Amino acid sequence: MIEFRTKLLSSLVKVFPKREPAGTAFDKASALRGEVFSFQVAYRTNAHRIPLHVETESPLKRFIRLRSVENVPVEWMPDAVDEDVEGNTPGIYPDILRKLEKNTILSVWDHWRSIWVTVRIPENCPAGRYGIKISFKYTDSTPEGAKEEVTHSETLLLEVIDAVLPPQKLKNSHWFHTDCLMNYYGVEAFSPQYWKIVEAFMKNASKHGINMILTPLFTPPLDTAPGGERRTVQLVKVKKGKKGYSFDFSLLGKWFLLAEKCGIKYFEMSHLFTQWGAAFAPKVLAEVNGKEKRIFGWETKSTSKEYKEFLQALLPRLAAYIRKKGFAGKVYFHCSDEPHEEHLATYGAASEILRRYLGDFPIFDALSRPDFFKKGLVSIPVACENHLEEFMDLPVPERWTYYCCAPRTEYSNRFIYMTSSRNRVMGLLLYKYGVEGFLHWGFNFYNSFHSLFPIDPYKCVCSDFTFPAGDGFLVYPGPGGVPEDSIRHEVFFEGLQDQRALQLLEAKTGRKSVEKLLLALCGGTLKMNQYPKGEAKILAIREEINRKLKKVFSKGNS
Repeated sequence: MIEFRTKLLSSLVKVFPKREPAGTAFDKASALRGEVFSFQVAYRTNAHRIPLHVETESPLKRFIRLRSVENVPVEWMPDAVDEDVEGNTPGIYPDILRKLEKNTILSVWDHWRSIWVTVRIPENCPAGRYGIKISFKYTDSTPEGAKEEVTHSETLLLEVIDAVLPPQKLKNSHWFHTDCLMNYYGVEAFSPQYWKIVEAFMKNASKHGINMILTPLFTPPLDTAPGGERRTVQLVKVKKGKKGYSFDFSLLGKWFLLAEKCGIKYFEMSHLFTQWGAAFAPKVLAEVNGKEKRIFGWETKSTSKEYKEFLQALLPRLAAYIRKKGFAGKVYFHCSDEPHEEHLATYGAASEILRRYLGDFPIFDALSRPDFFKKGLVSIPVACENHLEEFMDLPVPERWTYYCCAPRTEYSNRFIYMTSSRNRVMGLLLYKYGVEGFLHWGFNFYNSFHSLFPIDPYKCVCSDFTFPAGDGFLVYPGPGGVPEDSIRHEVFFEGLQDQRALQLLEAKTGRKSVEKLLLALCGGTLKMNQYPKGEAKILAIREEINRKLKKVFSKGNS
């Protein structure tokens, strides 16, 4: 006889093969209309590689998607690891969400595994309680040797509250690396296959609240070894002749239109100077005497006469094109990523060139020193989360924050080995600090450190033993040019929904009232490095927010 066990779990529990899932009892929950709600059904059996057919019964069935949670190898663990993690040693960790072929999966003997259930609640869904029954069906043998169909089921009761989750206000960018897609799928830039794959990944990003996209005017000078190159993904065509430069923006226009079709609202132009100091020009290709050649790169100082003349020719025409196409107000420019104090002079000189020709287009960059803003070198500073407090009293036009391969302790982040509650809590923090923009460097970075060579993200999640697991990407490059989601991708979006739910409550009860409630729910303290930890606390906070919303909207309808 086959032994079979199941458990209902929230999306914040990570299910490991040889660890009893220890999540909060989770047979009921609530969500708003228009929200994406996820939970899991964990299972374990003593049968090996028998087909398990997974079925859904619910009035919401056509809005429900089932996926299998798959493990990845975490081979390298940084030294700095605190206690709010799932593990502090290398091993296999759950992360990939994989499509179920014909709703069937093969069992694995004596291993805990889980099915990820995603419910996309329509905005017009009637309020009420909906059962969601997930069943596992398989064929077993009776003691007499006969065959019989066996079913094991779990049912979650989901209450849909009569309030619509409001649109996302947060500007949210996770850098989109098309050269990595070219490497993995073996396609050329701007080929029909390239555009098809880019569209699939853009749609995925948009569905998860990523509404701003890194736009490669020229090959982005990011995560590249000095003197090295990444594959060319240059949207601006350049011709250099005796009378100067001419530009063709048709590929850029195609990018704009495709991104908008996929739900993208904002565009960040790729950095016009190299990373970590703005010392050099990015790689720029141009047609010269009928042949394509590189005219700028690591050999070009950022303040050289030649590059200044190039930008003087490019930027006014680019700005005019953006305005003509109706994208003004949606476009942000970058100077250089993560300059430090010693780079004030070089960054300042580079920034001055951009400010001279870009007019009122915002320039924003990831940095952690207020001096760059105080000296007027950047219009929108994007402060790392562990430096955000230093910017809170400054009159910034938009408040932005980011994290990346650090911080690794104390603060919210979403490395594979970290708890999902630590990932999701960022939504509460974004609300508390009034953050209007979030930036991360890795939507789909599938390269080694400094992009010396491509990596297979299914086998290497740490960029060749350099970055904490999963830091470089949120999605995996699935079959047929279609991305596979990660647990981290789904949970971070849940945090963004938490921020939107708080904003909805604020619209009804006022900011002070919501701040008071949130502080009480968080035990009296909510800071970037002091926040509620653990699945139970995060779930309880969101349920209380939902309860308040239900009460407020019930009064409004009475």
